[in-house]
Amino acid sequence: MSVSHQSPSNDRKAAVEGKSARPEDERLPVGSSFAYGLQHVLTMYGGIIAVPLIIGNAAGLDGNGISLLIASCLFMGGLATILQSVGVPFFGSQLPLVQGVSFAGVATMTSILAGGGGLPAVFGSVLVASVIGLIVAPAFALIVKFFPPVVTGTVITTIGLSLMPVAAGWAMGGDAEAADYGSMRNILIAVATLAIVLILSRIPVAVISRLSILLAIVIGTIGCLIFGWADFSHVLDRGIFAFPEPFAFGMPTFSAAAIISMFIVIIVTFAETTADIIAVGEIVDTKVDSKRIASGLRADMLSSAVSPIFNSFTQSAFAQNVGLVAITGVKSRFVVTAGGAILVVLGLLPVMGGVVAAVPTPVLGGAGIVLFGTVAASGIRTLSKVEYEGNLNMIIVAVSLAFGIIPVVEPDFYNSFPESVGIILHSGISSATLMAVLLNLVFNHIGVKAKDRTDRSVFVAGTGRVIRKEEMQRLLDNEAILYEGDTIKNGKIVDCNGEEVPVVTEKQHEKVIDAAQKGEVRSQEDVRRLIAEEES
Repeated sequence: MSVSHQSPSNDRKAAVEGKSARPEDERLPVGSSFAYGLQHVLTMYGGIIAVPLIIGNAAGLDGNGISLLIASCLFMGGLATILQSVGVPFFGSQLPLVQGVSFAGVATMTSILAGGGGLPAVFGSVLVASVIGLIVAPAFALIVKFFPPVVTGTVITTIGLSLMPVAAGWAMGGDAEAADYGSMRNILIAVATLAIVLILSRIPVAVISRLSILLAIVIGTIGCLIFGWADFSHVLDRGIFAFPEPFAFGMPTFSAAAIISMFIVIIVTFAETTADIIAVGEIVDTKVDSKRIASGLRADMLSSAVSPIFNSFTQSAFAQNVGLVAITGVKSRFVVTAGGAILVVLGLLPVMGGVVAAVPTPVLGGAGIVLFGTVAASGIRTLSKVEYEGNLNMIIVAVSLAFGIIPVVEPDFYNSFPESVGIILHSGISSATLMAVLLNLVFNHIGVKAKDRTDRSVFVAGTGRVIRKEEMQRLLDNEAILYEGDTIKNGKIVDCNGEEVPVVTEKQHEKVIDAAQKGEVRSQEDVRRLIAEEES
């Protein structure tokens, strides 16, 4: 029998090839990358300009001041996206996540403005709170072990459902004060755009189906332009080129109360970004551990700390773009990097931003229905992996979803609570995340011993399965019940996905349970690896 040996150079080559095998590391042609990147930009453009519009008006800025805020947010969002997707040591999750100004801080920033501090106080609170967040980010990332599928599925579903009002608002016209808000015309434009997305998605040409969102937005905009429902007359109002001026609104000022309030926003941003990182990891089908989450959170906080210098606010991942990754199937992080470059250019060339801003909001609304619905569907798919028998996972999902939806269907629900509490609970995503993590702790961790978890050989729902040898014998003797979809073939258990369920000793069983509780086991492949290490 001959044995082949690899040279060190071949070993290094294999290691490189193994590393590049991650789905998110795929490199597409430059033209395709920028086309898909533009689709990402169009998807989140309405969201990234909404915050500077709200804050600019609250601060009493004129048109030029608001324009400067918008350009600054585009510029910083692009840089933050590049950092998050490309990554450098300790910074960036290296996932296809688009960054932009977080909605979580709007209420806090408007309250700071109402207190008379002005934009310098807002920028000062963002800067200090983000620096503190940068320091504590690694510690926060350790909670990844408390995000099994029962938690992540609930949060992802809530993200999609909580974004539906945004899509509905866009479909109605975007501006609630406008005379045609909610008109039949606006809604029909959104429905037509939605129909175009669905039709293009069915065309058996990969390029067309993957770019269905972008093409539908272009076609919808051209249609509106033909009928006189799109206005491109103000594209040049902000000039051709403008570099964001550092501290354009004055040097930041610092208030302890403002900083504390903003740090609460940072905690909320941590929860939302962690959920988005895990969500896109599920969609891309790549490993996400506490180290990767910590790098993603550090990138968030570094970008947020630099943002006030260039007149922008806290940065976070955009959930709507997670939906775009799911619906297009384009998992390359370098596509998002291209989108980040486009955002930087838009921040430097207001004329290009004006073109994108001229896309009718109802057109974005039609595309948003598909995108946000896809996020919710991804969460439901994750929840389908969860085991609901012999535990309280059904209660965790039910109560957490309810808490996440309450502030969406009744925005004034927490108005009587202290502002610090309201900042957190007014976000459906934050409410669902906090409740899901808390209930999972109470029902699946605190006071639950490993031996109490072995009722049906599930240690953490959705992370993989093992079965002890004595249990296997009971199954073969027809003294125990198989899972739904399980079959016995040649003396082995095969689950509903066609994967063999490993048979382990009591010692191996305990080790797998402990590893799962630490977040080290998240798939059946991880289970097999751990067993192999134990046997060796």
